[in-house]
Amino acid sequence: MSNIHLIIEERSASIGKFMVGRLLPFRQKRMVGPFIYIDHMGPVKLNERENFDVLPHPHIGLATLTFLFEGSIMHRDTLGNEVEITPGAVNLMTAGKGIVHSERTPEYLRNSNLKMHGLQIWLALPQKLEQMEPEFFHVGKEEIPNWQSDGLQIKLIAGEAFGRKSPVPVHSKLFMIEIKSTGKQMVNIGGELYGEAGLYILEGSIEHDGNTFEPKQLLVAKDSRLCEFTIGANSTVYIFGGEPFPEKRFIDWNFVSSDKELIAKAKEKWMAQEFPKIKGDSAEYIPYPTPKKN
Repeated sequence: MSNIHLIIEERSASIGKFMVGRLLPFRQKRMVGPFIYIDHMGPVKLNERENFDVLPHPHIGLATLTFLFEGSIMHRDTLGNEVEITPGAVNLMTAGKGIVHSERTPEYLRNSNLKMHGLQIWLALPQKLEQMEPEFFHVGKEEIPNWQSDGLQIKLIAGEAFGRKSPVPVHSKLFMIEIKSTGKQMVNIGGELYGEAGLYILEGSIEHDGNTFEPKQLLVAKDSRLCEFTIGANSTVYIFGGEPFPEKRFIDWNFVSSDKELIAKAKEKWMAQEFPKIKGDSAEYIPYPTPKKN
């Protein structure tokens, strides 16, 4: 990989009872293109007494993208959607002016031995769309562009690249690409990308300029010129990024906006429980976090 600007190591973070590896935001790099938040979930084994339960919680000003490698999550939201996401499919929920959702182990899998592994991603919205009406789309595994090139298996999970376009309906110019290798070989994707770019190593390794990079590392380029690198045998990497926004984005808990006042209003609205309720999943919710005392 050419042009490495920053190496970000996964950092442990808690989402309720579930630990994740956090990649973005990072103090030295808050966003890569419109990608403002990336969590690596798992891999983790859940026994028959454990379930994945993220209680109802709100969002504004962003779109959430869920992509699983293993496991299953039942998504429910205040638009009335109840959709199971399975490995290889994409859930894209655009919060806009406000939405509430929950993510749980489906009923038919509860009290079973399970594995959970995937990526949870937030995409900031363009300023003019931060207060759009909320939307939800589910794109099946078979609909994601998937092809072989020079011995590599490539998927265009979201956005545009390589002269192709994913059916996942994103709201700005971006890309999220999966590359899988069987043998060790050179990769050259210079000229295919744009804006800012990062490369996350899920498994295996890559080599560049005499250095070897391994899993749980996010490599951020100075610009989108990822040019040439050597991918190790049986490796999987994700390349993502796109055109950055001219305005700064602020994050407070689950709220993202270019306007701090909108975040403050959303916070007050959630604390007063004035957001819509999820039909069939409104008995519990995640409260706005209380600041920790020193």
